[in-house]
Amino acid sequence: MAKRTEPEELHERGLALETAKPEVTRPPLYRVMILNDDFTPMDFVVEVLEFFFAMNREKATQVMLHVHTRGRGVCGVFTRDVAESKVTQVNEFSRSHQHPLLCVMEKA
Repeated sequence: MAKRTEPEELHERGLALETAKPEVTRPPLYRVMILNDDFTPMDFVVEVLEFFFAMNREKATQVMLHVHTRGRGVCGVFTRDVAESKVTQVNEFSRSHQHPLLCVMEKA
C-alpha cells in the first residue's frame, strides 16, 4: 500500500485545510511640495518640475504659477522612499545651481 501524504490523511479525518491570504496594507503616501522663494527664477522651477517629476511644459508652468501665487505647490504623491529621493534630488540640484529653491515632503 502506498504511503499517504500528510494533507491526504488530514483530509480523510475531516479537517479542512485552506491557505490564508496574507493581509497586506498599502504603504503610506507622502506629498512632495515645492516652496516659493523670491530668488529662484520661474524658468528654473519649470525645468525642475519637468525633469524630476516628468511633467510636460504646460503642467509644470501651472504648478510653478501655483507655487508663485500661493507659496507652495504639490509636485506629486509618492511612497516614502520615492518622496525622500525626489526631495533630496531637487534640493541638491537647486544648491548645485546656486538657487535657494526648497522641496519638502509631508504625509498625504
